[in-house]
Amino acid sequence: MAIHPHASNGEPPQNGAAGTAARSEPPHLERQLTNRHIQLIAIGGAIGTGLFMGSGKTISAAGPSVIFVYMIIGFMLFFVMRAMGELLLSNLNYKSFSDFAADLLGPWAGFFTGWTYWFCWVITGIADVIAIAGYSKELWPGVPLWIPGLATVAILLLLNLATVKAFGETEFWFALIKIIAIAALIIVGLFMIFTGFQSDAGTASFTNLWSHGGFFPNEFMGFVAGFQIAVFAFVGIELVGTTAAEAKNPEKTLPKAINAIPVRVLLFYVGALIILMAVTPWTQFAAGHSPFIGMFSLAGLGAAATVVNLVVLTSAMSSANSGIYSTSRMVFGLAQEGDAPAVFSRLSAKKVPSNALFLSCVLLLSGVVLMYAGQDVGKAFEMVTTVSAVCFVFVWSIILASYIAFRRRRPHLHDASKFKMPGGIAAVWVVYAFFAFVLWALTTQPDTLAALLVTPIWFLILGVAWAVLRRRPAHLARFEVFRAELRADEAAAVRGTGQDRSAAEQEEVSPGTHS
Repeated sequence: MAIHPHASNGEPPQNGAAGTAARSEPPHLERQLTNRHIQLIAIGGAIGTGLFMGSGKTISAAGPSVIFVYMIIGFMLFFVMRAMGELLLSNLNYKSFSDFAADLLGPWAGFFTGWTYWFCWVITGIADVIAIAGYSKELWPGVPLWIPGLATVAILLLLNLATVKAFGETEFWFALIKIIAIAALIIVGLFMIFTGFQSDAGTASFTNLWSHGGFFPNEFMGFVAGFQIAVFAFVGIELVGTTAAEAKNPEKTLPKAINAIPVRVLLFYVGALIILMAVTPWTQFAAGHSPFIGMFSLAGLGAAATVVNLVVLTSAMSSANSGIYSTSRMVFGLAQEGDAPAVFSRLSAKKVPSNALFLSCVLLLSGVVLMYAGQDVGKAFEMVTTVSAVCFVFVWSIILASYIAFRRRRPHLHDASKFKMPGGIAAVWVVYAFFAFVLWALTTQPDTLAALLVTPIWFLILGVAWAVLRRRPAHLARFEVFRAELRADEAAAVRGTGQDRSAAEQEEVSPGTHS
């Protein structure tokens, strides 16, 4: 939870206590992310490393039923994103879901959500560093793993130390590269299918989707296994929610980005996977090998396969870039509220939380240590992705719990919302049931079960930290200022809505005055 008044985006400061607080605050994050930045950041978040690196394992476990796995996960997470969108737009003083969790559920929720989301992205960033090192070794055999790992962290740190607009531009191009790669895969794959391309695996044909044991060749438990790594592929889909504080026009850009999620899932996930399994039977896929690289190599496009390898590296870089961005903003917000050391609340001259950025980058280096500890890139990636997926499920669940509290405590704001969550409370409980199913799915395999059992240690650490922090008078005082700002902003929004309604009613009563 963080106090970020609107003064930084050119709006006039608030009146009263909130305005006084705003004037006494240090410099704030600036709104420099345009619509194209937000749209591509949302796409980049929806196309994670899990699609490029993890889909080989998912396909080998679930067979063609993996198509339904990705469709179901995308469908369920769309409701989470719509709930997040309605809450963020209900009060523009919310700068992330940590803010509305603190406001609607209590300060404990802001603390747990903020730090868990930070932890999620640190773990995800570590997974990305592992992926980058693994693919670097394929491109440059013999290169020590620590070199690409260290180079990645250094490059991303330099990119993020510039203005937030520089981050937006970087992520824009990273995401565009991923989109072009998937589009190229679909086009090349369709050409191979319609020309009856022959390979050692057989003829490229859509019949490969059902002629090798049907859509559910490994029966129900194979289908369940597909959810384990596929959930991680969607990690970052909520990233657009952390850009709210730096988006130039959140009322227009956030709904656009969120509403486009189903189309993106169908195109980038389902479309790509259908093509991959039509060109090559699902029985030929294996964990630890990228199906994207395999298909281009199969087509005899050796140079293209190398390019795709670079694209996979770019995808992992994009994910790590997003992770560094989001963790630094979350720690910055936590520090402003006293939930993190004050040193992380400082901004550079370019309005970037540089100290928080350094913290995230230092922690990403642990990915290099993890690789050398296990000497198995695949196993290391699997372990950290499971822990990350469990923590993200917690964050998504808090977003939904905040929505339930919002509907109960602020029905007038829900009624006035122009971006209501479809399905309402009933949809929330359906998604909760799905999350319970995902957690159960993680218990069905020894490797994911081990990671699942380790995860509660994080929440135990947070519980102890919160027990110490919650009684501090300074923390309580800062939270009250935070609440006062939110209430002042909400009251101003209600007054504005009332004035608009009064003007509209007056216009209806006296239409002749305008004729």
